[in-house]
Amino acid sequence: MLSPPIDAHFDETFADAIAKLESYNKHLYRPNTYLHKWWARRCGSTFRLILKALVEDEAARDYYAPGGLEGKIILDPMMGGGTTLHEAIRLGASVIGADVDPIPVLQARASLTTASTTQLAQQFKRFHQALRTELADHFRTTCPQCQRDVALRYTLYGLRRRCACGESLFVDSLTLRHNNDDSVFHLDPVTHDVCLDDDLFSCAAAGEKRPLHERTAKTCPTCHKPYREILDAPYYQRYTPLAVSGQCPEHGLFFAAMRPADWAAIHRADELRPAIALPMDEFAVGSGSKSRSLHERRIRSYLDLFSSRQLLYLATAVDWLNREGISDFGLRISGQARLNLALLVSTSLEFNTLLCGYKGYGARRPGAIRHAFTYHAYSFPYTALENNPLYGRRASGALENLFNGRILRGRQWAQQPVERRPISGRRSCAVPIPDEVDAGTEVRHYAELKDGRRRFLLFQGSSTALDLPDDSVDFIVTDPPYFDSVQYSDLAAFFRVWLRQLLPQDTGWSYELDKSAVEPTTNGSGADYTLLLSGIFAECARVLKKGNGRLIFTYHHWNPKGWAALTLALKRAGFGLVNRYVVHSENLVSRHIVGQNALVHDVILVCAPAQEAAREWAAVTAVTLTDSYQFCYDCGSVLGWLLGDGLSESEIESAWRDLLT
Repeated sequence: MLSPPIDAHFDETFADAIAKLESYNKHLYRPNTYLHKWWARRCGSTFRLILKALVEDEAARDYYAPGGLEGKIILDPMMGGGTTLHEAIRLGASVIGADVDPIPVLQARASLTTASTTQLAQQFKRFHQALRTELADHFRTTCPQCQRDVALRYTLYGLRRRCACGESLFVDSLTLRHNNDDSVFHLDPVTHDVCLDDDLFSCAAAGEKRPLHERTAKTCPTCHKPYREILDAPYYQRYTPLAVSGQCPEHGLFFAAMRPADWAAIHRADELRPAIALPMDEFAVGSGSKSRSLHERRIRSYLDLFSSRQLLYLATAVDWLNREGISDFGLRISGQARLNLALLVSTSLEFNTLLCGYKGYGARRPGAIRHAFTYHAYSFPYTALENNPLYGRRASGALENLFNGRILRGRQWAQQPVERRPISGRRSCAVPIPDEVDAGTEVRHYAELKDGRRRFLLFQGSSTALDLPDDSVDFIVTDPPYFDSVQYSDLAAFFRVWLRQLLPQDTGWSYELDKSAVEPTTNGSGADYTLLLSGIFAECARVLKKGNGRLIFTYHHWNPKGWAALTLALKRAGFGLVNRYVVHSENLVSRHIVGQNALVHDVILVCAPAQEAAREWAAVTAVTLTDSYQFCYDCGSVLGWLLGDGLSESEIESAWRDLLT
């Protein structure tokens, strides 16, 4: 039986070039995999190349050639964003995906199933109409120049803080927007009026105005005491609205100070808040490394992270998606449409919570929203942005814009996938891939995978025990959790609590954070990660076909504990390293890594049962710690050496510690 080509060759140069292109805008290169928010997605082009390097027919190994894996079964036991499943099903394989978190399973089911874009568009139109009919009056304002009634685009809030003198308000910047003509909208710190350059543009409602500062002000100049956040108030009440934005048909985009009608709209929603029909006990913030930042700010319920208008929007969406029968709008949402729309509402949370910040004061990104998880963590802005999810124009975070970008564009791309061919620098050209589709047919049992191509089987639960026969999958291609990156599980609770309301019967919602293969803290021993990963890799060894079956995954980490845990898990499961390759993976301007000593490469690790690996790795005495590429390359070599050597587990841990410290 021939070994797969990837054992001896992988085109790192091409993989690096195309990954650099994709890393700038991954969601534009693979729109069908980005239906719902997930973290740490790898480049789809890298996984396409990995899978192409498993193709037996040499003529079909070319990156731009269609298919090549017909008749093969590919498993991803830690599927996360679903990259492996999408890339493999495009190449004609049948796929199996598993994840302990229900969100990846729901997203894969929605995005891998063939669906009519016409029917999805019709259902969305009626759904959106129903929401607008019930809620549009809550999201209105007026043009400050002609008083025309228009849709509210968003509201900007300032953070309340106290010193010994009393209460003050804080924003990231008093600047609201740099216009194309070089004029600037800004807030007056005394009157809270909106000014255009030096001229008054919109006058704030009468009443006492609290002092307004930019975030750099830390200590009161009068009492000399530090400003403190008001932790005894619910999170949504720790902010005060300062300005609104809208689009007038005659006068264009505007910013306006809060006026009586704007205050009245907020008060009406606040009065309705106590009657919102949501099971409050199901929104309690759980434990977790990332959730700790919520508890530290005395935030006990996820509901407190939303304004009253945002809660009205979400509760109304839950109601419509769970109604039975046909409504006055001719709306009866079921099947694929219901699943897609529920995921759409859930992913819109990232742009519709008071965790959203405002970065539109910068000249380069006028008016832009900073979504809730820009930094892969809970962050608490000084200027909070309350979006209008029902805004009708092309606006970031609006439901209509998300539908067009996440669902409609994704499904259209899935029927006619396009790859990019590097030309020079960041220039590239589009290359359609004929006879490929990014969709398949879901089955419920392993035996059904063999009855055709492009079939998919999904499991929700721990991959330490898969309902699969021995020697049943050709290849396992995955991207394990990043050692201590608990955002995979902990941050996802922000979405899970809402998806449980939107899709109560569609999956199992019992979820235990400790079943996720991540280390609870960066400073932990690595024991939890090792234990869970050992169980998953042992199950991989059981289901992997003997002979030329391979376990292939990408990995990087600075922490020697992460590498030691990975090595021990592979060794316990009986794997050896066949080869390793290094490829670009991250864009250094990404907000969650900018300014940090971040690795921007992944090492691709090709593993086989130890008795089949048949490669001796030389002992490594030093690892380059100053270059991302060489560091990953060296760590791959260390892994091969330690898996093949007869060192004890404590000696393996010591070796990694000595090499990476």
